[in-house]
Amino acid sequence: MNAVLAGFGASLALIIAIGAQNAFLIRQGLARNHVLAIVLICAGADTALIALGVGGLGALISALPWLLTLMRWLGVAYLLWFGFNTARAVFRSENLDSTGDVKRLSLRQATTTALILTFLNPHVYLDTVIFLGSIGNQFGANRWWFVLGAAAGSWLWFTGIGFGAQFASKLMARPIFWRVLDSIIAVIMFTLAGVLAFARLG
Repeated sequence: MNAVLAGFGASLALIIAIGAQNAFLIRQGLARNHVLAIVLICAGADTALIALGVGGLGALISALPWLLTLMRWLGVAYLLWFGFNTARAVFRSENLDSTGDVKRLSLRQATTTALILTFLNPHVYLDTVIFLGSIGNQFGANRWWFVLGAAAGSWLWFTGIGFGAQFASKLMARPIFWRVLDSIIAVIMFTLAGVLAFARLG
């Protein structure tokens, strides 16, 4: 039980901060746009990466610093592109109408973006594979209970913000809401790109 609770708490502590992945999920939840698919990708990826970290992948990633560097700059480029397009949407009145609808992504666009925001961010690997993996391994024979707890925290969080935002979308009927939200998300994306570009990895 201690391993489960430790995993649950550690997982939530790492993913609650509003990052690119969370911001994207919240926006798509508010737009009621392929929420289930995005939740499955985000939570499923977390679960797999945590399990791989406990299984020993963290040591391999630590031994390949060039891989984190490559993911860093791919992630920076994508965050800048995503932020630029989100900022442009703020000034596009055609993307908004009086019912609060927004230009909807196709399932392929939504899932591709979710995958990119998940796997091109090296901090995802630092947090899940290396950090949570190293903590989980401290529990020895109970390490897979740690994985179970960490996975539960991830599924609870992503399901909560995705479908919570979808429920709240019924209350967000004004175009100004979407302008403000997109402005905030654009700032988050640009800020994360800057942090990722200059942060020390490893």
